[in-house]
Amino acid sequence: MHEYGIAYDIVVTSRKAALDNNATEITHIYVDVGELSIINPDQVEFLFSAIVEGDPLFQNAKLTCTKVHPETRCSCGYAGDEIYVCPKCGQLPEIVRGKEVVVTRIEVEAD
Repeated sequence: MHEYGIAYDIVVTSRKAALDNNATEITHIYVDVGELSIINPDQVEFLFSAIVEGDPLFQNAKLTCTKVHPETRCSCGYAGDEIYVCPKCGQLPEIVRGKEVVVTRIEVEAD
């Protein structure tokens, strides 16, 4: 289950960022999940909640996963969302966005 590893990494990343900035509480974490990442955002959110349960640093933390649509480009100049065959020249386009899982923002409370 890849989602558990992703949820765990989000917790570790958030905890480190919060402690490095003297935070007393993490209130909101935003994550971009590419549609091509083969990750289920609902499962990540569920597992995140299970991992942080009872942890005072995450007591009111909310995780928001935003789906990122694929973006591609081709050496012929095509830019769009076709991931298999460039509609302009027939080559395989390069995937620029849509495979990532990235923590984009962490909101915290600090003294």
